[in-house]
Amino acid sequence: MALVGGLRWGWAVAAAVLLAACDNNPWPAGAAASNTLYSAALQSSPRHLDPTASYWSNDTPFTYQIYEPPYGYHYLKRPFELVPKTAAQVVHPRYVDKDGRPLPDDADSTLIAESIYDVPIKPGILFQPHPAFAKDEQGRYRYHTDHPMAPGELGARRTPMDFEHTGTRELVAEDFVYALKRHATTRTTTPIFGLFAEYVVGLREYGERVRAEDARLREGLDPASLDKPFLDFRRWPLAGATAPEKHLLRIRIKGKYPQWSYWMQMTFTAPLPWEADAFYAQPGMAERGISLDRWPVGTGPYMMTEFVQDRLHVMKRNPNYRGEPYPCEGMPGDKEAGLLDDCGKPTPFIDTIVLTVEREGVPLKNKFRQGYYDVEVFERTDTGKDYLIDMQDSDDVRREYTDKGFRLESFSDVNSYFIGFNMLDPVVGEGDSPAQAERNRKLRQAISIAIDWEEYSKVFPKSAGDAAMSPLPPGIFGSHEGQPGYHNPVTHRLVDGRVERRPIEDAKRLMAEAGYPNGRDAKTGRPLVLNYDFYAPATPERKPGIDWVVRQFAKIDIQLEVRATENNQFQDKVRKGTYQIYWLGWNADYPDAENFLFLLYGPNGKTRHDGENTSNYASPVFDRLFTRMKSLDDGPEKQRVIDEAVRTVQVDAPWTMGYFPHASAAVQRWVHNSKPAILVRDQGRYLRLDVPERAARQKAWNEPVWWPLLLIAGGLAALVLVAARSLRRRERTNARGDVLA
Repeated sequence: MALVGGLRWGWAVAAAVLLAACDNNPWPAGAAASNTLYSAALQSSPRHLDPTASYWSNDTPFTYQIYEPPYGYHYLKRPFELVPKTAAQVVHPRYVDKDGRPLPDDADSTLIAESIYDVPIKPGILFQPHPAFAKDEQGRYRYHTDHPMAPGELGARRTPMDFEHTGTRELVAEDFVYALKRHATTRTTTPIFGLFAEYVVGLREYGERVRAEDARLREGLDPASLDKPFLDFRRWPLAGATAPEKHLLRIRIKGKYPQWSYWMQMTFTAPLPWEADAFYAQPGMAERGISLDRWPVGTGPYMMTEFVQDRLHVMKRNPNYRGEPYPCEGMPGDKEAGLLDDCGKPTPFIDTIVLTVEREGVPLKNKFRQGYYDVEVFERTDTGKDYLIDMQDSDDVRREYTDKGFRLESFSDVNSYFIGFNMLDPVVGEGDSPAQAERNRKLRQAISIAIDWEEYSKVFPKSAGDAAMSPLPPGIFGSHEGQPGYHNPVTHRLVDGRVERRPIEDAKRLMAEAGYPNGRDAKTGRPLVLNYDFYAPATPERKPGIDWVVRQFAKIDIQLEVRATENNQFQDKVRKGTYQIYWLGWNADYPDAENFLFLLYGPNGKTRHDGENTSNYASPVFDRLFTRMKSLDDGPEKQRVIDEAVRTVQVDAPWTMGYFPHASAAVQRWVHNSKPAILVRDQGRYLRLDVPERAARQKAWNEPVWWPLLLIAGGLAALVLVAARSLRRRERTNARGDVLA
């Protein structure tokens, strides 16, 4: 048996040798030589790819590559400049008074009853191939509710790619009209309906009509059923969105609202074909996840071809995309940086984009360092800071990163992180009486002082930024951030001309005035315990940051219960209002103060109105100022209104204000045309890969280390030799132990 045991051990060693010799490449063989970009998506799959519902950074890597709104941002120019996308041009609205009479462009905003946008749509644009457009020999749609599949005909189909037939058609203005009407739907979350209903003529009333029609359609049906009758928005006209001509979109906006042009570069206004709604309304589709939330239908350069929940997502080149040219103009230095080398060439340059969901920071970073990720995280512009800090901490790491040519551009951007309060909560919110409101306000102010955002940047330099004094980051008109002496008087003070955070004694004094001396309820003596909701699991990488927040509350004797969940659960909680204190980040949708201040606008409350005001803050003073600000062009009057609105928020403290992070992206040297910016989310079509360089560098950076294998092989050889000698000795030994002659 000795030889058998030795051979078994020998096989184990041999297996170890084979495993050690295996390639550590996470991608299929030959992937490095393909025109495929590999990157990561953080934490989880997108929650909504339906353009009506999508409003989260996990969604944008997909929605902005697949859908095409009327406008976009110039890829290279700064400040950001609107350019036509599916529109033929960026238009200026015409103004009319309450009687429909034309007004001059410089008319007083109080006289403007409507702003009318006549947007020409480019002819000849085609939707991606999709079974929603497939027709039979009689010209009937093959997979629609008016030509339903027989029971069980779905068979093993799990994706739109599993259907035998596909089709396409030309984009027309009615597709934009249909998309705007869908914001009145009752079938999915609609984060922008409240805001759009304020401006698009007739949309609020349209929402009431749609709710009634939907109720009628679903009368008598099982309310728990995922199958719902097709809600055809073509049946009901909307006064504020029409198509006077095949390729002319007309949008009527109440009053003067200059920011509407910015909304037309977001996927909320992207065209959506009615055929998609009809296709996904087929019985059995929703149960299998065959819906717009997973399988968008667009005209953009890419189309979703693989969706593995919380694991992998693949977008491939849309064969019907028209190949919009790469820009030929940019900023000073862009030409020298090679950003104009592809001037005029048709986009996209990359055939396939593969995004893998990563939950842990260490494997994510290792894959980038080994060259297996081309862009570390596709939708983020803050991942490069990690590498920059590494280079400061170690000469060896600096040499490695420099030799490998990592692109770690550092720049300012328009985004923020903050801790906020649910103003509907009886303890930290508005309160049910003036006296309670004042006590709760002092509690929020005390917490705002205690959370030391300056310290946060020192403790976590890879997430560093500048402590925020207001909701408006630098670079936005109306912001005073970074100006000498500017500060939030609630949380900071001037000492010898320097801005510094108020001492913790000020926070403790406010705690006592709020009724919580030493962190205990003055009436009951019970300790104050608050709940802290975080939108991602408490992984080893995130736990230090969560623990830091707990320590900030402990400075004023508040016990903090942490409730960290994955993002989809967090979103459910905030919609139901079952939270007290939360952490959130915000990336600007457009470069205007409104896009940050609307996060605090009452009618945009998350819980009551399904908007993006996660704090559910509702201040008549702030709302009045916000409404006034929206109709103003940049200038002294708008600045005055912004300043007053910001002062109101500073005192009420629905946010702790947080900080404005420093931005930097992590990109490999073989990825060309990279110019990261939060506002430019359709970057996929501009990027180009030097595939041969990637393949060569991946090979060079991941050469196997052979000496351990040689050592193991030597040990295996010695083992085999000993085993062979043992076998020969046993064969020569008789049953009495004598050696045969």
